[in-house]
Amino acid sequence: MDLSQLTLDNIVSGIVDFLPRLGFAILVYLIARLISSSAARLIRRSMETQKRDQELIVLLEMLTRWGILALGIVLALEQLAPGRFSSLIAGLGIAGFTIGFALQDVAKNFVAGILLLIQQPFEIGDSIEVVDFGGTVLDISLRATELRTWDGRRVFIPNGDIFVSSIVNFSRAMRRRIELPIGVAPDSDLDRVARVTLDTIAKGVNGVLDDPAPQVVFSQFGESTIDFKVLYWIDTGEAGVLQAQDEGVRAIKKAFEEQGIEMPYPTHTIVMAEEV
Repeated sequence: MDLSQLTLDNIVSGIVDFLPRLGFAILVYLIARLISSSAARLIRRSMETQKRDQELIVLLEMLTRWGILALGIVLALEQLAPGRFSSLIAGLGIAGFTIGFALQDVAKNFVAGILLLIQQPFEIGDSIEVVDFGGTVLDISLRATELRTWDGRRVFIPNGDIFVSSIVNFSRAMRRRIELPIGVAPDSDLDRVARVTLDTIAKGVNGVLDDPAPQVVFSQFGESTIDFKVLYWIDTGEAGVLQAQDEGVRAIKKAFEEQGIEMPYPTHTIVMAEEV
């Protein structure tokens, strides 16, 4: 800058030219603050109405508030020095892209964690199956979900893998269907077998529902049996799946023994030829 041109008139002229830009920059900043506060409050009310987790509410509120405010600050600074901050933002964008590419797995899991917290396909304490693992959810963080498997292992599954996979949530299924395969002797009275089986399930298993009613379906002829399936629905609030299966097998075996209904094992007849 040529100091010889730094006169009072030039200084006054520069100040006069700068004041409108300064005023507009302050106005942009104030509007951004107003919008960020209003948007954050709106998100908090909406999430509290949906009874979302408090950690998720705080996270989304913070991201919304600071995201809008950061954009407002950039726009305000652009008014003060037109063109200069655009170059800075472009440089930051290239640097951000490079860092993001290097940390793409971390970013993927982070974004997936936020989406899982928003959608809530499962909650802590739910029994689920996902990514070839089944168990109880112990913790949901922004990076991974902790699962205690059915056999007692603790597994940390990246949220990115969970988000793109099918999720089976057993805890949200208030009714479950149990299917028990059974085989009886070929000379059995099938009507009697069906009647005894249905009566046994209705009386011997906790949590069995009347609607849909238990059902017996004869399916095929086995090597030494006539095979059928007994299907019954249970209320998972009264009995667990494993408990209902166990009670069903025990009750049917006892009833068949009392009623003389045979459940044969596969047999083979061996004919020994006499030596000549």
